[in-house]
Amino acid sequence: MNAEEAFGRASDDFLEGARQVDSSQWAASTPCTEWNVRELVNHVAGEWLWVPDLMAGKTVEDVGNRFDGDVLGNDPVATVSAAQREAVAAFIAPSALERTVHLSFGDVPGRAYAEQMAVDTIVHAWDLARSIGGDERLDPELVDYAYAYFGEHAEEWRASGALQAAKEPVDDSTQAKLIALTGR
Repeated sequence: MNAEEAFGRASDDFLEGARQVDSSQWAASTPCTEWNVRELVNHVAGEWLWVPDLMAGKTVEDVGNRFDGDVLGNDPVATVSAAQREAVAAFIAPSALERTVHLSFGDVPGRAYAEQMAVDTIVHAWDLARSIGGDERLDPELVDYAYAYFGEHAEEWRASGALQAAKEPVDDSTQAKLIALTGR
């Protein structure tokens, strides 16, 4: 599976989870201890909103603080849906993954950025499902994709503060190992 397909499928799954959030669940806690459900969804939508600008060659400084704070507004699902459509379009544009993307920590190929966005979205789809009592079973191909990625990059993410310390998996499934590897 390539990065843009993984992101597309993972973002579809996350969007479906966002559609399942009822009004009483937006303040519920999540496995990401610093966020409630609304803040988790806001984080993901905010990350997706950056994609078109960054894939178009803009720097973090160019984008500025446009996506700081609450990006969800009064219709979180509509915001997530629009952000997802635009992010997918940016990743599948011709030659997109060969472009240089200017991130806060340095320049990376578009493919590496798409991989990062895909695995972040895969794990946050599980976070959201867990938080709202949804179906926590992730797409097995996405699980394999994310587990392989984090097998190589988990320590980098941990060093940056993006992942907590790994935990013991609840069982021997690849999904349980992935969730544990990401500190959940």
